[in-house]
Amino acid sequence: MKGVFHMSNVHSQSLDFFMGALSPKGGFRGYFSHLNQQPDLWLYLIKAGPGCGKSTLMAKLAEKSPLPVERIHCSSDPDSLDGVVFPHKQAAILDATAPHVVEPDYPGAKQTVVNLFDTLSEATLYENRQQIRTLFDTCSALQKKANRCIRCASLLLEEMHSLAYPALDTQKLLGYVQRLGHRLLPTTDGTPVEHLRLLSAVTPKGELCWKNTVSAVANHVVVFEDCHGVAARLAMEQLRQQALHAGYEIYTCICPLSPEESPEHILIPALHLAFVTSNHWHPMEFTGQQTIHCTRFFEKEQISRHKNQLRLCQKAVDELLAQTSLYQRQAKENHDKLEVFYRSAANFEAVNAITQQVEKKIGL
Repeated sequence: MKGVFHMSNVHSQSLDFFMGALSPKGGFRGYFSHLNQQPDLWLYLIKAGPGCGKSTLMAKLAEKSPLPVERIHCSSDPDSLDGVVFPHKQAAILDATAPHVVEPDYPGAKQTVVNLFDTLSEATLYENRQQIRTLFDTCSALQKKANRCIRCASLLLEEMHSLAYPALDTQKLLGYVQRLGHRLLPTTDGTPVEHLRLLSAVTPKGELCWKNTVSAVANHVVVFEDCHGVAARLAMEQLRQQALHAGYEIYTCICPLSPEESPEHILIPALHLAFVTSNHWHPMEFTGQQTIHCTRFFEKEQISRHKNQLRLCQKAVDELLAQTSLYQRQAKENHDKLEVFYRSAANFEAVNAITQQVEKKIGL
C-alpha cells in the first residue's frame, strides 16, 4: 500500500526504528524500497564506501531538524544510522549502498543521489587494496555465519508455533481481538496508510527493541503477552487489517525472524495507541499498559503436553541468537578496521560541504 505522510499525524517526538535485518529467508532483508514507493516523499540516496561519513552526515541533518524525525538505525551497528525520515519536509535520506541498495528510478524527479565516492582518494585505497579486500571478504563470511544461525533460530520458532497452534482456540482469540479493535479503532473517513518498519532486531549488542518509540507514539499500550508467539501473530494481523479498514495511518513493525513477514507490533499515532507483542526475547513493560495474557486462549492440558519440547526449543533459540550476535560483533570489528582505511582516504571537508548542500535542499 503506497502511503504519504499526513501532517496531522506527525509524531511529537523523534522515533527510532530499523528498516532491515538479517532474514531467515537468506541474507539481509530490508524495507527501504517501501519509502521509495511513497509518491510524495523525496529521497536523498547516499552512495559511498564504509567510513566516509554517511552516518555522521545523517546524524547532523537529524540534529538540525526543528521538528521530530525518524531515525533509522543499522542492525549491524545500532549506534550508526541507515537513514533519517523528515515527515514535516516529506523527505528522507538513506544509505543506499549494499546491503540496503535503493536505486533512483526517477533521478532528479523524485530522488537525489548524494555521491560521496568522489570524496575518496582512489590512490590511497589502491595502496591498501589487499587488506581492504580481505576485510570485506571476512565481514561477508561472518555475516553469512550469522545468517545461518538466524535461519536455524527461525525454524525452531516455527516449530514452537506448530506445537502451540493446535492448542490455540482461534475462534475465541479472533473474536476477542475483533471486539477489542471495534472498541479502540473507530471508523474514520481517512485514507489508510501503512509504513513498514522493524522495532526490533538481532544486533551485535544482542536482541534490541526500540521500546522508547512505543512510548513516544502511544499513551495507551495494549500488550499481548505471548510466550509461544502464535496467538500474538494472529492478533496483530487482524488488528493491522482492522486499523487499515478503519482509515488509519499505521506503522506495521514486522518480526525480523518471521519468514512470512508477520506483523509483531502496530503503532497508530493518530490515536496515541500501540498494540505490541511481549515475549521472552523482548519483554514489554509500560506504565499503565493494558496486558492481555494469551495463555487464556490456549487449552492448558493440550499445551502442557509439549512443555518440555517448547522449553528446549526456546533454549536452543537463545543459544543461536547469542551466536548470531557474536558473529555480528566479529563482523563489526572487521568493518571498523575497514573504516580506518576509508577514513584515511576521505576528504571530510568535501563531505561537510555536501552535508550543507543537502541540508539546504531539504530546508532544515
